[in-house]
Amino acid sequence: MVGIAKTPEPPYFAVIFASQRTEGDKGYGVMADKMVELASNQKGFLGVESARDKDLGITVSYWDSLESIKAWKENSAHIAAQNKGKTEWYKNFSFRVCKVERHSFFEM
Repeated sequence: MVGIAKTPEPPYFAVIFASQRTEGDKGYGVMADKMVELASNQKGFLGVESARDKDLGITVSYWDSLESIKAWKENSAHIAAQNKGKTEWYKNFSFRVCKVERHSFFEM
């Protein structure tokens, strides 16, 4: 998915995942695409935005509730990807869960 996610009126939740990758793809690109596809079919998923350069990647996913975020975190395919991330793909990462209370958009 490319572009800015079209989210509903707040409140909703954002999961901010920032990471630094190890060298080489090692199947990361295919798995990342699968995870976006799988997440987009999860109950409560609202959208995703992602950017990566050679040093840092940031993905923000949007959810309707904390329960939806918890269900995604516990998804078995997502758990398998998380484990592979810890052993092969990431030097380090962080995730933050935030409540979105206000938003605005600009488009030309």
